[in-house]
Amino acid sequence: MHDPASVSPARKAALAFIFITVLLDILAFGIVIPVLPRLIKQMAGGDMVAAADWVGIIATVFAVVQFFCSPIQGALSDRYGRRPVILLSNLGLGLDFILMAVVQTLPWLVIARVISGMTAASFSTANAYIADVTPPEKRAAAFGALGAAFGIGFVLGPALGGTLGDVDLRLPFWLAAGLALANFCYGYFVLPESLPAERRTPRYDWSRANPVGALLLLRRYPQVYALAFVVFLSQLAHYVLNTTFVLYADYRYGWGPQAVGYTLGFVGVCNGIVQALLVSRIVRRFGERRAIFVGLAFGALGFAWQGFAATGWISLVAIPLLALWGCAGPATQALVTRQVDPSEQGRLQGSLAGLASLAGIVGPGLYTQIFGWSIAPDSPLHLPGAAFLVAALLLLVAFAIAWKATHPHFGAARVDAGDAVQP
Repeated sequence: MHDPASVSPARKAALAFIFITVLLDILAFGIVIPVLPRLIKQMAGGDMVAAADWVGIIATVFAVVQFFCSPIQGALSDRYGRRPVILLSNLGLGLDFILMAVVQTLPWLVIARVISGMTAASFSTANAYIADVTPPEKRAAAFGALGAAFGIGFVLGPALGGTLGDVDLRLPFWLAAGLALANFCYGYFVLPESLPAERRTPRYDWSRANPVGALLLLRRYPQVYALAFVVFLSQLAHYVLNTTFVLYADYRYGWGPQAVGYTLGFVGVCNGIVQALLVSRIVRRFGERRAIFVGLAFGALGFAWQGFAATGWISLVAIPLLALWGCAGPATQALVTRQVDPSEQGRLQGSLAGLASLAGIVGPGLYTQIFGWSIAPDSPLHLPGAAFLVAALLLLVAFAIAWKATHPHFGAARVDAGDAVQP
């Protein structure tokens, strides 16, 4: 097996490319966050109700496409290598953003999001790439670096997109397209393949390149199968922020777009600090198992704090608590990659991405319905933060599953002695 400890200059450039790939992709997605709803509203003739319906449709369509396509992308990367899948993803996203910049009708915008869902493989394939070239004991820190790229892109993207959107609603899409296509060109000349031919799957098996086949892969690894539910519950909890936070902050705290924008910037800064500076230290100090527990516990506390916070200033305390939740993701990723054969890392990451997409199908409707119920005049319990309390409960369930799944005597799990502790 390739020894990642001996890192050539080309390999270092490849790792830098993976970081830049995630950064530019998140930056590209972040740029369009402030303007996409406004563009949808413009296409809907200014009708806010119709625009809200279309936002829900487009978000659900994207998640459904991702759910079915992520395992296919992962299986392709196991058979043909990570490099072509990452490059095709960057190229597809660039062309998709161009289409979004020029379309004039909502059905065409839906088609553009379908294309985006089909080609957006860079995140899961980047995780598989990291697993290929990074020693197991350093993977949590490497996944944390990708999380830091996510945080940086999330800080810069919405601010840049909002500024450009004030000039022209289409301009952010052109910039996002330029970033994705520049990423493709950079990777074409820099990125080496991380998966040698002898470690690839011998043939492409369509029976496994689907959500059901992906889950069957997970079932072959008891600990991974259990931790996959932790990933799903974590992703499901996260969707309360994507779908409810803006409405909640407006209703409870009277925050406008500017206050929400500053708050999202603070979220990105806190996430970046945790991922870049704290994840590797926490994993080294406590081990991957304890890092998962620490992250999930802080996440549950942060959501509960947000749900009960009566004023906007008090609610800001929840942000660093939720940022510490970010310790759980890289530690979980590092732990599950230890259990899966190198030739199946792409399918593993595709399976996990598919579960995240499934959470994206369930989450938006779940939390918006809970929020609407909790503030309705005839609601038996007026509790505006109910959706956040549900998210906290989901993370507590994930904590219990992770506790059992990472126990030294769980199934055939291979937990390193340094990470395993008796309860």
